[in-house]
Formats: sequence, structure tokens, C-alpha cells
Amino acid sequence: MSDFVLLFLAGLLAGSMNALAGGGSFVSLPALISVGVPSVTANATSTLALFPGGVASSWVYRNGVGNVCGVGVLPIAVATILGGVVGSVLLLLTPTTLFDAILPWLLLIATVMLAAGPQLSTRLRTHIHPGVMVVAPIQFALGVYGGYFGGAVGLMMLAAWSALGGGDIKTLNPTRMVMVTAANAVAVVVFVVAGAIEWTQCVPMIVGAVAGGWAGAHIGRKLPPPAIRALTLATAVLTTAVFFGRAYF
Repeated sequence: MSDFVLLFLAGLLAGSMNALAGGGSFVSLPALISVGVPSVTANATSTLALFPGGVASSWVYRNGVGNVCGVGVLPIAVATILGGVVGSVLLLLTPTTLFDAILPWLLLIATVMLAAGPQLSTRLRTHIHPGVMVVAPIQFALGVYGGYFGGAVGLMMLAAWSALGGGDIKTLNPTRMVMVTAANAVAVVVFVVAGAIEWTQCVPMIVGAVAGGWAGAHIGRKLPPPAIRALTLATAVLTTAVFFGRAYF
């Protein structure tokens, strides 16, 4: 299989995964590394390659974007964008060795939060009342993570919002898609300006990701919430297992 076909198919699958549940970089990053792109450059290239697919998915989901935990879209977006700028600059300035070791544990925490979201939300709402002072810092931290690495950042957003009582996954999915795209947008600008993109490998993946993102978003709008939740949890478990294997085995 040629590199072009491999990267196109990886983009197609990654774009679909991001639209449905997140975790698309689990496919795109290894694919880029497998064709010889260095890991940091592959990370930046993956972010750009999946970005147009995220835009396509966000357009499909645009009518479903709404408040999270009673906090408006604007403050959540501002926190996400600021975090994305910080994270993308950190990626270009710091080595990834330590982060690669920590990443599986972050994904494990996100998976546990996602699985226990409904139960956690009931308990948390009896002790705290999420508002902008709670949601915005969490979203900023997620934006930093999204700009720096981004693997399963959509899953982590859903986990955090679900734990804070934001609603069911299908309801949160449109806002999740838009916020991930916002974080990626500013990261893409930083990566392009810094010359951190491998354009030859990026183009076929972009084409596949746009098609996958568009198709995945349409499928996601029709699936029932239990199916979206099951798919999201399956993706989270698989992504966590793969990154543990990558870091320690």
C-alpha cells in the first residue's frame, strides 16, 4: 500500500472517529510516524490534517452547540482558545519524553471519569454548583492539552462535562466538536508559522479527514445516546490501552 493511500485511509478513519466520539489522533499520529515523520512533527502535522475534518463536523453539528453546565459558549470558547495557544507553543519548546510517560495516566483518568460520569454528576451537584469560575479553568487546561498533544482531548472534555452534570453525551457532542476544533485552529496557526508541518504527508490525510469528519458527524446525529456512549467508552478504553502499550511496552 502506498503512503498516499495509507495516509488517506488513516485520515478517513480518524476524521470519522473525531466526529463520533474523539480519539482520531490515535489513528493519524501512528500512521504519520509509520511513514517516517518524526514524532513532534507528526503531532503537529496530525493536528493540521484533522483540522479541516473537524471544521466539516462542526458545521454539521452547528445547530446543536449550546451551554455547558449553564456556562455560555463564548467564555468556554475563549478559555479553550487561550489554552490551545499555550499548549501549542509548549509543544514546540519542550521535549515530549516525559509527556509520553504521563499521557496514558491522563487518558485513564478521563476514561474513568467518562464511565462514571452519570454517577459523579449526581454526587457533585449536591456539593458544588458549576459556573464559569469552575468550568473556564477546566476548559483552559483542556485547551492546553489539546494544543500540546490533543490525543482524546474530546473524550476528556466529555468526561469533565459529564462529571459536572453537563448532560448526556449526544447533547454535549456538538459543543465538544466545536471546542476541539477551536483549540486545533489556534494550534494550527502556531505550527504553520513555526514551520512544523510535513506538507507532503499532510495533504492526503486532510482529504480523508474531511470526508470522514462529514460522514461521521451525520452518522453521529442519528445514533441514539446509548450507542454514542458505548462507542465513546470503547474508543476511550482502546485509546488508553494503546498509549499504555506505547509508553511502557
